[in-house]
Amino acid sequence: MLDKHNTVRVWDPLVRVFHWTLAAAFLTAYLVEDDWLELHVLAGYTVLGLVMFRLVWGVIGTRHARFTDFVRSPAAILAYLKDAVAVRARRHLGHNPAGGAMVIALLVSLTFTTVSGLALYGHGEFSGPLAGLMQGAPDWLGNALEETHEFFANFTLLLVLLHLAGVALASLQHGENLVRSMFTGRKQQELQ
Repeated sequence: MLDKHNTVRVWDPLVRVFHWTLAAAFLTAYLVEDDWLELHVLAGYTVLGLVMFRLVWGVIGTRHARFTDFVRSPAAILAYLKDAVAVRARRHLGHNPAGGAMVIALLVSLTFTTVSGLALYGHGEFSGPLAGLMQGAPDWLGNALEETHEFFANFTLLLVLLHLAGVALASLQHGENLVRSMFTGRKQQELQ
């Protein structure tokens, strides 16, 4: 149980709602594939909208939501990962350097997934905002879009699995429940 007297708010409500809604929307789109195309498309639009929101919130949001708080150089990320493997990584109140890199990787991969999905939807179903642009596009382009969309969906899933492993590792190393903090928004200021 968190000691309310020694906690600090880290994740604002918008970051928390974004996080869990994005997880649900991506999982829905991934699991239903095109078996339930309308649900897949709705989930994809939700993911795209959430990514656009996060890009804005990463600039104007609260302290730990801002990219300036957690985007680090490749050297800092590698140094953190080496320390994590050696079980001596420093605890961070917000995202650690590896977590920050994961946020960026997920946003980029999700962007490629959704944009390629929109183009594929326009090409194959003659629907969506890119339908006019994709009208009359050759079949080879549709095939390439399908391969691209599937690649980035699977790559995003791989990133999600790595994210979960990183959360588990950091939680164990620092003796804190990072999943709970993404629900409550709060973390211990200092750990014993």
